[in-house]
Amino acid sequence: MAITTNAICNSFKKELLEGAHKFQAAPNGSTYKLAMFTNSATLGKSTTGYSTSNEVSSPSGYSAGGKALVNVGTSLATNTAITDFADLSFVGVTLTARGALIYNSTQSNKAVAVLDFGSDKSSSSGDFTIQFPTADSSNAIIRIA
Repeated sequence: MAITTNAICNSFKKELLEGAHKFQAAPNGSTYKLAMFTNSATLGKSTTGYSTSNEVSSPSGYSAGGKALVNVGTSLATNTAITDFADLSFVGVTLTARGALIYNSTQSNKAVAVLDFGSDKSSSSGDFTIQFPTADSSNAIIRIA
C-alpha cells in the first residue's frame, strides 16, 4: 500500500472523547512526536499507533521514532478549536520520505495524524524541515469545528 492522503486517525478521534490526549503546552501536555516514512509505508486514517515498519533511516540526524514536536497549545479561532506545532527540522540528514506520522509518545505511541508529502521528498547531507500550516480555523494541523 502507501501513504495516500493527509488524515486525522480514526482511533485519535475516539481517544479524544476518552481524554487520552492532552494538547496543553509543556509541561502539562502529552509529548507528541513526528516520525517519517518511506513510500512503502501503509499509513492512513486507520493507523492506530507508531511502528518502525518502513520508517526512514539516515546515517546521522534522524533516529527511529523521529523527534519530539513543540506543541503551541490550544486556542479557539472563529468557533473552531485548534492546536498546532512549531516547525520541525532534522539537521544534516540524508534521507527520502513520502510522509510522516504524528503520534502521542506519552500514551503508548497512539497515532494522531498522517501527513502525506504528495511525493518522495529528499535531503542529502542537509536539513529536512516539516513546516506546519498557519494556526487558524482554516489551516491548523488539528482543528475541530
